[in-house]
Amino acid sequence: MVDQYEGRVFDDYEEAGAFSGSVGYPELVRRGLEAVADLPDGLVAAGFSNGAAMAEVVATQRRCSGALLLSGALPLGMLGASSWPAGTPVQVHYAEHDPFRRQEWVDALLADVSASGSGVEQFDYPGAGHLFTDPSLPAEHDPRAAELLWERALAFLQQSVDRTARLDG
Repeated sequence: MVDQYEGRVFDDYEEAGAFSGSVGYPELVRRGLEAVADLPDGLVAAGFSNGAAMAEVVATQRRCSGALLLSGALPLGMLGASSWPAGTPVQVHYAEHDPFRRQEWVDALLADVSASGSGVEQFDYPGAGHLFTDPSLPAEHDPRAAELLWERALAFLQQSVDRTARLDG
């Protein structure tokens, strides 16, 4: 797990956003890449919210067997990447009315992934919770949607393991 915030945790999205803004996106990217530098190629880059953007960065700079983006997706241009790596499938999960969702950003990413020839799946869930999988956030948590997300994510991870084994074998 990558800790871009150096142990800090936040109960408020605005406060978390202010902190990440004070650190700066380039530094967050540096921290994310540094945290996975010693991991072997073939990993699945995964993250929630801002961590999803970091997973995208990792997937564009490392050989990954997939990217699992939960409640977050940015266009490649915002990440400084010109294209998505061929052969790196993506799975994107969002609540339909997530207040931080920008559908045009999701669409741009999905188009770039598709243009690379990589597989892409997008799953939408009813509701408006940004972190709807988190039971510690009762106003956002949706147990049924969370269960379905985890079933789909685990299937994606298994496919990634199988794909990596075929490539390495």
